[in-house]
Amino acid sequence: MQIKRVNRRWGALNLPKVGRVRFRWTKDLPGLTRGGPAGQITGARLVKDAHGWQVVFRTQILLAPAPAAHPGHTVGIDRGLTVALALSDGTMREHAPWLTQGEKEHLRRLEKTSARRRAARPKKTRPSGREQRTYDQIARLRATAKRRAVDWQHQTTTELADTFSVIKVENLSIANMVKSARGTIEAPGRNVAQKAGLNRSISGEAWGRTVTLLEYKSADRGGQVVKVPAAGTSQTCHRCGHRDAAGRNRTVFACTNPVCGWVGHADTNAAININNAVGTPVSGRGDLGVTRSVKRQPPRAA
Repeated sequence: MQIKRVNRRWGALNLPKVGRVRFRWTKDLPGLTRGGPAGQITGARLVKDAHGWQVVFRTQILLAPAPAAHPGHTVGIDRGLTVALALSDGTMREHAPWLTQGEKEHLRRLEKTSARRRAARPKKTRPSGREQRTYDQIARLRATAKRRAVDWQHQTTTELADTFSVIKVENLSIANMVKSARGTIEAPGRNVAQKAGLNRSISGEAWGRTVTLLEYKSADRGGQVVKVPAAGTSQTCHRCGHRDAAGRNRTVFACTNPVCGWVGHADTNAAININNAVGTPVSGRGDLGVTRSVKRQPPRAA
């Protein structure tokens, strides 16, 4: 492939039947980046998404020795919708909407346009050029939202993995949480539209991807991620242990135990309960004495 770095931001390589192509240098490549990881490039493939073409390199990196134990503290993290990540130390990690108000309005109009053209097109016929361009614009906006979400998750999980030695999260069954409430003909569901909106919000936060990133980043720094049972963490007072579903009112938790009476942010209370719970350690590596491992994606440049 004759890969060469042109400058700090750009590189070039030879592609079969295409020739010399420049690409944006976004990751350190083994054997090519000065001071980068030791290893070699074993192949590459071209990938096309809504924003254009990308080149993904397959690399082989020499494994580094096991990192020393992380000196940080333990923290519990509650994942939510109103607050993205609430920590047991009282801090929170929040983000702006993935799309601006103007981009949301643009996406809404494009979706209405695509639905109108799809309804007017005869069945089992190919979309016209105008209709296809509308689909491409919708795909680009959605891909932009995903890129912003992944970027925020990478930055946030890196900061958390650098700060804390043990990170505890709820062991959520997200696939069951986002199931449709439509039901069947014999037993139709209730509040189907509201449940569909909730499912979209949960999917937009990508809770599972957050934990996956935390697992391998914590392992690389000598830490680990622990999954604890999710039952009762948002309904139990962390101070006295009294459990009552009526104690939570949206973002406020007020303990109904007259002896306690603690009042505070509901997500912070849940995060403290998560931090106090005992769970199963998981990690991105198998050399930390953990029960299971998660495959780590190799570095890539695009």
